[in-house]
Amino acid sequence: MHIRSLDHLVLTVASIEETCAFYQDVLGMRVSEFAGGRKALHFGDQKFNLHEAGNEFEPKAKSPIPGSADFCLLTDTPIEEVFNHLKALEIPIVDGIVDRTGATGALRSIYIRDPDQNLVEISELQ
Repeated sequence: MHIRSLDHLVLTVASIEETCAFYQDVLGMRVSEFAGGRKALHFGDQKFNLHEAGNEFEPKAKSPIPGSADFCLLTDTPIEEVFNHLKALEIPIVDGIVDRTGATGALRSIYIRDPDQNLVEISELQ
C-alpha cells in the first residue's frame, strides 16, 4: 500500500463560529458547508472538518478534546510578511520566526494558538 497525501483532518472545537472566523479572517481559509450543515475549512488541496465538542459526528476520535491539536501549515507568503500580518491583527506569537525541519525540507516558522489553544505552526519552505 502507498499513502499519497492527506485529504482532511477533523478538529474538535468549542465553537464552530469562532473557529471559522479565526481561520478565515486570520489565515485566509475558505469556509464551506457540507452534509447537512457541517462546516469545513479549506486550504490548498486539504481541509479541516469541524466537530463541535459534545455534538461530534460518528465515527469520531476516541477522546475528542478542543485544544489538543498541534499542526504545521505551509505558506507561500514570505514569513516576515506573515509575522507582520499577525502582529497587525494583534495575534499573540508563541514562538518565531524560528528554523525548523519539515517533511520536505527546511522551514522558517511562526507559532500561534487558535481560539481553542491548538498550536498552529505557519511555515515557509526554504
